[in-house]
Amino acid sequence: MGSDKAAIINFSTSDLPERDRLSFWRETFARRVVLAEIEADANLAFHAEATLFAWPGLRVIWGNSSPARMLRRPPLVADGDDSFAVLIRQHGSLTMAQRGDEVALGLGDAVGVLHAESATMQVAQTDWVGLSIPRAALAPFVTNVEDRAMRLIPKDIEALRLLTKYLEILREDAALMTPELRHAVVIHIHDLIAMALGATDDGAETAKSRGIRAARLRVLRADILENLSNPELTVIAVALRQRVTPRYIHMLFEQEGITFSEYVLSQRLMLAHRMLTNSRFASLTITNIAFASGFGDLSHFNHTFRRRFGVTPSEVRHSFRSGRQ
Repeated sequence: MGSDKAAIINFSTSDLPERDRLSFWRETFARRVVLAEIEADANLAFHAEATLFAWPGLRVIWGNSSPARMLRRPPLVADGDDSFAVLIRQHGSLTMAQRGDEVALGLGDAVGVLHAESATMQVAQTDWVGLSIPRAALAPFVTNVEDRAMRLIPKDIEALRLLTKYLEILREDAALMTPELRHAVVIHIHDLIAMALGATDDGAETAKSRGIRAARLRVLRADILENLSNPELTVIAVALRQRVTPRYIHMLFEQEGITFSEYVLSQRLMLAHRMLTNSRFASLTITNIAFASGFGDLSHFNHTFRRRFGVTPSEVRHSFRSGRQ
């Protein structure tokens, strides 16, 4: 796998006869991807799915499975891989065992695991996310990384909440990212994991100014885009949803050379422009499109649209329709 490409692979038992699903999952996913054995109740219908993407310095798996156990026994961990993994439970139940300890994860909780040591993961109708990064990437930020394995990371820890949201966005955007952006994202995820595990004072300062800030800004932008059509979209509303202060949001955008209001207006104008040049919305009036883009005042919409694009909304729509004839 070259560093210029993102390898994204989907695995599923959905299209297989029930009798072949477990054997397929053992051979195709368990032994080749996660280097584990799979045990499942022969009396229960087995089903599993997973999405894997792998970049230099990061591997992420989104998985779900009917009741099963994944076991990494000594022969399977003798490959020299000393990566540090983090497992996050999203739905169902997930229990992790390693080093004589057992941790049952609550919804949204996470736990660290050492790849170089035997481990067992027990799942039941579970959606989970697994991240794997080089242990060396954590060493400058976390003392005695191996001692952080098998410690429960509660869902309420800010870095874990940010990491979970960041991964949701990443899953949608990964295939479109440039190599430069992928490299930055990997560093941000390293920082978030270090903070979730408990970084040193110096490591925390670096992570906060780099990974935490970048992740927070990406999450804020995603929140804004998701709520663009709501005319009541305000910095206070976003701050409440993201559990930060309005001043912190203003500061993050100001560091990017733009205000919160300018960013919202820009995104609404671009949304309106896309709708005006998309045949799916041909039946909508310009007023409908203005309101659908979050504008509560048609005059303000027309004025800001023309100032941004140099033409009126009507001229954009007319030009689009003329070009299709």
